[in-house]
Amino acid sequence: MKTKFFTTNLGLKLASLVLAVILWFFVILSGRSQITVDVPLVFTNLPSGLAVVDYPKTVSISIQGQERLIQNLRQDEISAVIDLGKAKTGKFFYTLSKDNIKLPKTLIVTDIDPETVSLKIEAQLKKTVPVKPAVVGLPEKGFAIVDITVVPEKVVLEGPKSMVKKIRTVKTEPIDINGINTDLRYKANLNISNPNIKKNTNKVEVRISVRQIR
Repeated sequence: MKTKFFTTNLGLKLASLVLAVILWFFVILSGRSQITVDVPLVFTNLPSGLAVVDYPKTVSISIQGQERLIQNLRQDEISAVIDLGKAKTGKFFYTLSKDNIKLPKTLIVTDIDPETVSLKIEAQLKKTVPVKPAVVGLPEKGFAIVDITVVPEKVVLEGPKSMVKKIRTVKTEPIDINGINTDLRYKANLNISNPNIKKNTNKVEVRISVRQIR
């Protein structure tokens, strides 16, 4: 009896099976989408005293998944992560795989470009340099600047050796003294835009003394 069941209308049963499989794939794939985004390259476990320089800031990642989930994907939910726990100084090449990509588990990485990235790792250098106030403009007519002091006079910088060793002084942001006729104390930002260089203070106080000369 069982044999007759499987052999009766065999063609119809096979057609039904194929149709069921097609419908299953349609349900699974419907509403799916793919996007390509640039994501930040992030380093973890970098040994103390080392710094990463000369590396691509982002890599291009192709992601596939439900369209709704992709549309709601936040920038902070995805990144390319490299573990540098065993890093040493020199130039190295790292090949990225899907295991290096941090993203929600419901999404799939289909492509990484470039797959191989080059990194240069240097020793950190700490250096003390003087601060130079960037004063622009002139006092009111009949007045003159008689003294300019900076507190603190020096700052400590720390960063990749190749970058820090080139710095001899650090300037402040421009301080406009045009038309002043009294002493001025100004909290000025230090003009260091390189994110790889740290400093022990972000501001200094510039004290400008003005005297009447007539």
